[in-house]
Amino acid sequence: LNMGGAFSDDIHWFAIANAFIITLFLSGMVAMILVRALYKDLSRYNRVATDEEKAEDREETGWKLVHADVFRPPARRPQSFAVLIGVSTQVFLMAVFTIIFAAIGFLSPANRGALMIALVMLFLGMGVAAGYTAARSYKTFKGKNWQRTTLYTAFLFPGFVFAIIFFLNLFVWAEGSSQAIPFVDMFVVLVLWFLLSVPLVFVGAYYGFRQEAYKYPVSVGAVPRQVPDQVWYLKPSFVMMVGGVLPFGAVFVEVFFILSSLWMNYYYYVFGFLLLAFVILIVTCAEIAIVLTYFQLCAEDYHWWWRSYYVPGAAGIYLFVYSIFYYATHLTMSPVAGLLYFGYMLLISMFFAMVCGVSGHYACFWFTRKIFSAVKVD
Repeated sequence: LNMGGAFSDDIHWFAIANAFIITLFLSGMVAMILVRALYKDLSRYNRVATDEEKAEDREETGWKLVHADVFRPPARRPQSFAVLIGVSTQVFLMAVFTIIFAAIGFLSPANRGALMIALVMLFLGMGVAAGYTAARSYKTFKGKNWQRTTLYTAFLFPGFVFAIIFFLNLFVWAEGSSQAIPFVDMFVVLVLWFLLSVPLVFVGAYYGFRQEAYKYPVSVGAVPRQVPDQVWYLKPSFVMMVGGVLPFGAVFVEVFFILSSLWMNYYYYVFGFLLLAFVILIVTCAEIAIVLTYFQLCAEDYHWWWRSYYVPGAAGIYLFVYSIFYYATHLTMSPVAGLLYFGYMLLISMFFAMVCGVSGHYACFWFTRKIFSAVKVD
């Protein structure tokens, strides 16, 4: 199997080298922060003050000042955030296992139906991880209504995806095209959703809420600290622009091949390259999220929960913008086919954003607990 001889494997190696250089650059920045900046910060914060310094009552600056607020639950919609993390974990695990199975040869690129079946079944089966993560995160945020959280996790996002696909297929059915998803197949997926995924979400949520809440190295203060005005380059719009372009830039060449496989009838057969690119993507998302979260905490802004997700998740916006460019330069379609293209690319971009976002969130969660466990708090 090949891509019709249109592309050389050297392009894949060039893409991997390009992504590796980006990751190496970010790794250098993270190492500089962790080894140099944090070491200096911790040395200053943990040093015993002299009599002269006590007399001066010198005010501390930097991320230690927010130690009583950094693990405060999200100020906006903590339940929604817990549900988002749960569903994103489900999507992330679906992507991981699908790519691994394809890379080791369990899924043939010639049989695209098997690949789609694997995606659907893995998504449904990973409902237990979604329920567990959402419920335990919500409990950590001091939430009590885990049943409603579980219902949102089980129905909101899968229901939205199913509704979009069903809506798009209405136009294809009206055209009488053979490319439409058969109604029977959609009904089978609906039945599997209710009989397999929903019970698994509730099982995961039951065990997740019975677990202890995640432990924090420092206690949360009773009164929230006021956040000072932030400089322009720490505003959400700018950090999203920076945080999204690097993860997308690390894999955009592979994105081109995948789009060619989906919409130009080429075979995508180099799943080993895809696995390597996926690992680089996850590392890039984690590193850019850690770097920007550190800068945010140094500016005494402790509202990092949502930002740790949507900063690397902004790569999904870049993917959708690139899909518009790809459509304009490579494809010629009928109006209905164009509607299908943009509808499915919207869903793919959402999945991509969720994978990137949850990777950044887990990295920042580990990072904040690590640095605040190493500092002495009076």
